[in-house]
Amino acid sequence: MELAERVQSLTPSSTLAITAKAKALKKEGHDVIGLAAGEPDFNTPEHIIQAAKKAMDEGKTKYTPSGGLPELKQQIQKKFKRDQNLEYRENELIVTIGAKHALFTLFQVLLNPGDEVIVPTPYWVSYPEQIKLAQGKPVFVEAQEDNEFKLTPEQVEQAITDRTKAIIINSPSNPTGVIYSREELQAIGDVCLKHNITIVSDEIYEKLIYGEHHHISIAQLSDKLKESTVIINGVSKSHSMTGWRIGYAAGNETIIKAMTNLASHSTSNPTSISQYGALAAYSASEEEVNKMKEAFGERLEKLYQWVTDLPGVSCVKPKGAFYLFPNVKEAAAACGYDEVFDWVEALLEEEKVALVPGSGFGAPENVRLSYATSLDQLEEAAKRIKRFIEKHQTV
Repeated sequence: MELAERVQSLTPSSTLAITAKAKALKKEGHDVIGLAAGEPDFNTPEHIIQAAKKAMDEGKTKYTPSGGLPELKQQIQKKFKRDQNLEYRENELIVTIGAKHALFTLFQVLLNPGDEVIVPTPYWVSYPEQIKLAQGKPVFVEAQEDNEFKLTPEQVEQAITDRTKAIIINSPSNPTGVIYSREELQAIGDVCLKHNITIVSDEIYEKLIYGEHHHISIAQLSDKLKESTVIINGVSKSHSMTGWRIGYAAGNETIIKAMTNLASHSTSNPTSISQYGALAAYSASEEEVNKMKEAFGERLEKLYQWVTDLPGVSCVKPKGAFYLFPNVKEAAAACGYDEVFDWVEALLEEEKVALVPGSGFGAPENVRLSYATSLDQLEEAAKRIKRFIEKHQTV
């Protein structure tokens, strides 16, 4: 049997071998510290759980509109008005099965064969694969580490061709944790408006920003940019609801209608119970969100110090999300490894610390560390990594 070409073109995950090895070591009884988690280590707040239980008890377990519950859309409207002073009509919103589904559906309705999407590297692993599944072409543009992994308007301008359809902006970023300033977004937005390029603004980590920094959506900078932007968001990271699978998109009515039509033929609707949970999440105060954010902020400060104290390791300090993305090429080379992936594999084998190789994000000199785990585990992981480097240093 021959599979469809669209799935044969997918790039195998470079982290599968590491993940499988970590699981095998755990099964054998080894004390493995996993720093690969892409989800908060907090449980979903209790008021959300109770709202979902109440919905089930009341029989709210049936089909919903394909684009999501009207009452949930109304809360999302209030959230946009409150947080970014953005106003969206109900027909400019779609609720999806997680933010990943929102992105997938968007690319399906936006791209024709050969259409190009500018993807800054480092990138979240599913962007290029979803673009390819929509028969589009990801155009990778390297965001330089000395510019905090952020694209410049000049880089965007140079990457544009007559096939460019869209650009992805992920702020705060997975895997780097960096955020774009208002001025940086405006400069990139001006280039996109000049060339009539759709902006895909992935803002799933917007609530997890630390210190004095604040989230800015490119859509809030002008009416023209709002019209050219599709915002992707959800409750997975902000309310520790990864398994509930509720995301959403906000944007041009024509795009949202097409996404809703596609969803009606592919998924019918997001889970009804999860939607009522998300409704509770956006109807309540952000007290639990802020507690989680405070804990992540404390972990960031400590882990950043521990990581940057490691021999041969440098790191751009994140301002959001819950990842560090240090450059470990020098450390790997000092330990006798030409490839960071091999260094990561050896670290797991010897010290039982599982990191995510940066090659999966288009940055082979880096690794991603999640601080969505306890401070004790983070400190122990840093000690083990340091011990591994010092033991194997040859230069």
